[in-house]
Amino acid sequence: MRAFVPGFPETEIERLGHEERSGRRRVAIVVASLDTIGGHGVQAGLLTKGLRSEGYEVEIVPTNPRFPVSLGWLRRLPYMRTVINEAFYLPSLLRLRHVDAVHIFSASYWSFLLAPVPAILVGKILRKQVVLNYHSGEAEDHLARWGVLVHPWLRLADEIVVPSEYLKGVFARYGYRARVVRNAVDPSRFRYRERIPLRPRLLSTRNLDPYYQVDNTIKAFALLKAQYPEATLLVVGYGSEEERLRRLASSFSSDGIRFVGRVEPSEMPSLYEKGDIFVNSSVVDNQPLSVLEAFASGLPVVSTPTGDIAAMVRDGETGLVVPPENPAAMANSIATLLENPERAIRMARRARQEVEKHAWAEVCKGWLEAYWAKES
Repeated sequence: MRAFVPGFPETEIERLGHEERSGRRRVAIVVASLDTIGGHGVQAGLLTKGLRSEGYEVEIVPTNPRFPVSLGWLRRLPYMRTVINEAFYLPSLLRLRHVDAVHIFSASYWSFLLAPVPAILVGKILRKQVVLNYHSGEAEDHLARWGVLVHPWLRLADEIVVPSEYLKGVFARYGYRARVVRNAVDPSRFRYRERIPLRPRLLSTRNLDPYYQVDNTIKAFALLKAQYPEATLLVVGYGSEEERLRRLASSFSSDGIRFVGRVEPSEMPSLYEKGDIFVNSSVVDNQPLSVLEAFASGLPVVSTPTGDIAAMVRDGETGLVVPPENPAAMANSIATLLENPERAIRMARRARQEVEKHAWAEVCKGWLEAYWAKES
């Protein structure tokens, strides 16, 4: 190898050798593009910022790389879109040869096969520390029914990391040891404000997909409206259910429901500022960032106890819990908060303390232990 000459461009091999001698650590994060709105993107962004602040080099490897402009129209064709995406994604995994640890964000079902599995295989072939960061609230069904399409690949990961004790228990039932590292939240992005007076201004920030059952939130709002005519509901998010949910809202012949649609993460704090009570009706879930963000903003929370939410929203302590698919119970719990604002504020204060467990200073240690577990 030729010597490095100042002012003369280094080759890639020389640059890597120089970095190895300097002792710098490199982490690849395999995740949907940070331009994609969703929990994985938010977590990857916070993780990237935090790791870089600790002196680590971070490279994002998108599972949905951008198509050339000439092929952009193919994204509108479902099956062709997948084929072309894989054609660009798979070669990009060769970038993993330049890193020490590979952090792979994972959902379930076909998404698991198309994105995490190739990254796991390439990471193992390259002898990297492979950390599978599994988030899906559908884990129980995924592990139970997908057999050889999931278990052989899970066994290849050096570490399986989940954000909650709930998911850790799911994996344990199938013989896997999972490490818990909580989802990260940057509390400084959100203005904590106690709602005095507490008004019937409801906020939902779940995407409009079947598992989140925003229709039950809308039905609960319609019931509440009879008691509180001034009530409003701000619906933030987008998804396959949007058209149906708009029709449902219109069918109640009442004003006060506003759909905001797709919102960039940077704009979310201002939307939490506009609400007084956060509502969630999900029936499949894990550890939703939306609940943590509501906690950070000072909104009292009324939610179903799905997944890890039962550990986050402890009934009467950090929020109120209602049975799934029960709009009447949700409306009654919202009314309970409005009738007892002092109690609502006490719960919001305790919930805000919970957020500190998800700050980077608390989360950082868990990730570093997962990345360098082979050396310990």
